[in-house]
Amino acid sequence: MIENVFGSMGITPGLGQLFAAAIAIAIAAAIALGLHAMALAALRRLAQRTAGRSDDVILSRIASPTRWIAIAIALSFSQRSLALSNWVEGLWQQAAGFILPGLIGWLAIAIIHAMSDITIARSDISVADNLQARRRRTRVTILTRIAIFLAVFLTVCMMLLSIPGIRSVGVTLMASAGLAGLAVGAAAQPALKNLIAGAQLAFTEPIRIDDVVIVDGEWGRIEDIRLTFVVIRIWDDRRLVVPVSKFLEESFQNWTRASSQLLGSVFLFVDPATDVSRIRTAAKAIVEANEKWDRRFWNLQVTDTKPDSVELRVLVTAADASKAFDLRCDVREALVGFIAREMPEAIVRLRLNAYAGGDISHAEAH
Repeated sequence: MIENVFGSMGITPGLGQLFAAAIAIAIAAAIALGLHAMALAALRRLAQRTAGRSDDVILSRIASPTRWIAIAIALSFSQRSLALSNWVEGLWQQAAGFILPGLIGWLAIAIIHAMSDITIARSDISVADNLQARRRRTRVTILTRIAIFLAVFLTVCMMLLSIPGIRSVGVTLMASAGLAGLAVGAAAQPALKNLIAGAQLAFTEPIRIDDVVIVDGEWGRIEDIRLTFVVIRIWDDRRLVVPVSKFLEESFQNWTRASSQLLGSVFLFVDPATDVSRIRTAAKAIVEANEKWDRRFWNLQVTDTKPDSVELRVLVTAADASKAFDLRCDVREALVGFIAREMPEAIVRLRLNAYAGGDISHAEAH
């Protein structure tokens, strides 16, 4: 009917067909956008009535891909009512077969991201005892990247299947993915090794997000865990990038493996003639007055003796690694200041024995 109207206006049939197709496509797209907007608005009103924010996160993630999927479905229906030439219809089918898998893959990735966002939002690692939260966040971070990789791989395979000229490539990718992985693994063994280690890391959990670790002599926190490498934020804001396989094959220190609470130590060397009980009393007052101490435990013991000095060890507990480090520094500074002011006799002195004519005289060098 639209073509007849254009024909009465003196427009050639070819141009009339083109104008008719353009108008039909525009109408179909407008209807699809309107229906999508109404459906999304209704879903958002329902989501506002719920207590949690999970449904809001999902709707915000899937809004864009579902909008374009609605347009694609509307255009697919409108195409059936258009009188298109054979080559145009073939081109349309090829474009639809290429675009639709891409849109479905986009939607799948959006849903994966939404699930990841919900889990991360429910895993608060800012609290003191955050072991379970760090465990969930680490696992979901790694599994999300694996799921996205698989979604992209399957999407590319489906898009290749829609192109007759290279359909065999898509079939080969899907049918022989395992053999291809073995072939690629021979040439890219380190990358494949780290990829498998990344998947293993998600379940064995030797490290988690925000763990305090010492790797290669560097103290820092686990900032990000990728499929093939881990980023550690060093205490001075440098970043140490470590292959994932290193955490499964080599030894390292994890200060927060079972709990964020730590026991810190402070060592002092004093003169053998020092009144240790007096220093212990001062240490008790210093530790109890410090707000970084978590009130669990502290003590002061003589842990070693040497000819010219005695080793004192002060143990203190704190809620996490950062507070433990600061607490150790505070206690060390306060005890050194106390000894310098109140007990100078506790400072280590070097004693020399002088022999003269068989008589022994003692000299002290301060």
